[in-house]
Amino acid sequence: MSTERAGRGLPRALRPFRAPQYRILATALTLSLLGSGMWLVAIVWQVIELGGGPVQLSLVATMSGIGLVSVVLIGGVVADRVPQKYTLLVVEAAKIFVIGAVAALALAGGLELWHLAIAALIIGIGEGFFYPAYSAMLPSILPGDDLLAANGFEGMLRPAALQAAGPALASAAVAAASPALAFVIVGVLQLFAVAALVVLRTVPLRRDLSHETRHPVRAAIGDLAEGFRYMFTTPWLLATLLFALAFILVVIGPIDVLAPFAVKDAAGGGPAEYAIVLAAFGVGSVIGSLLISSMRMPRRYLTVMNLAWGLGCLPLVVIGYTSHVWVMAVAVFIVGFFFSLGGVIWGTLLQRRVPPHMLGRVSSLDFFVSLALMPISMALAGPVGESIGLGPTFLIAGVLPAVFAAIAILWARMPQDEIANPLSSDDDDDAVAGAPDVAPWLPGPRFDERGLEDA
Repeated sequence: MSTERAGRGLPRALRPFRAPQYRILATALTLSLLGSGMWLVAIVWQVIELGGGPVQLSLVATMSGIGLVSVVLIGGVVADRVPQKYTLLVVEAAKIFVIGAVAALALAGGLELWHLAIAALIIGIGEGFFYPAYSAMLPSILPGDDLLAANGFEGMLRPAALQAAGPALASAAVAAASPALAFVIVGVLQLFAVAALVVLRTVPLRRDLSHETRHPVRAAIGDLAEGFRYMFTTPWLLATLLFALAFILVVIGPIDVLAPFAVKDAAGGGPAEYAIVLAAFGVGSVIGSLLISSMRMPRRYLTVMNLAWGLGCLPLVVIGYTSHVWVMAVAVFIVGFFFSLGGVIWGTLLQRRVPPHMLGRVSSLDFFVSLALMPISMALAGPVGESIGLGPTFLIAGVLPAVFAAIAILWARMPQDEIANPLSSDDDDDAVAGAPDVAPWLPGPRFDERGLEDA
């Protein structure tokens, strides 16, 4: 039975796994995210073991964010200029050395807080290169109609690995021995991730650089400028990114900073109750990703995406006015569901509508915008919450995103745009695994179920 015929009988959410190269890439991503989830918990207990407190832990976490933000735009340029497999390999291999060094120092009793800060900085830099390369590579190994399901799988995998499985494994390792054991396991996971990436076939760039004569620095600056020009001249992209800026400013701070105090002060809960609320958000995210990955791309994909993010924040209002933990859990479950649903559509939208030769840069711009106002939001949440109260603060966080979404939809004329540029087809069941959409004005490779072939 051919791969195409066998693939038709699979649930839509599983169809990306028809492509052997995607199975390899998904394996590497799973191992990497599992290790990242372990690292996030192990680093907390290692800081505590070294006598550090919230300030020291905040410093280590901030170093990771600084590393990521400082290079993510460069990472997008690299993703569009260097075969993405090489970038992924270098990043994952570097993590082996960094985490291995941390594990060795911890086992030898020579680990200090500044070692952890430097390690976090390097890992953050690696993430700034990893995600643009991954996003740019995915459309090269999957057909367009499978991208929604692939992004849905990542949307399920991320909370499952980062918030559940990884932390659980790290907690068990710390309880059984020490944070050093958790670091050793993370290093082993990274080793297997690198082994998977070595097997992964190198995908040629979807742009022609054979006639490039500019100095590498000037070429990189020109590439980055081209990415910004594309953003500013593409209404649906610019409107969504501006919406994301405003959305993050009013939402992230209340969720990350004020929700724990709502659980403690309004509901009389503690760490266990707050863990329930966090778990509810994660479960909602997984279910939202699973649902959208099991469907075709919505015909009104721009409208559905922005309304999912905007209207999906409305349950946040409940957090500011309820005294029941279960009500908060239900509210954040709904928020997680719609956040994830919109996020899967967004990732697929970029991979389907952005010209392939610019996907790395646009993905890095998206990542940069997503992080730009996050520290400001978290810094403002505390003072605002104290000055006007939790209720009004969560009211603002719940209502304003819906207003922002409506403005973005109307300003960019998204209903007309999405009808003029459909991303779903009535015959996508007949898509052959591994035959990606390639923009007709660009040279690019063609694929079949066996892998790469010359066009």
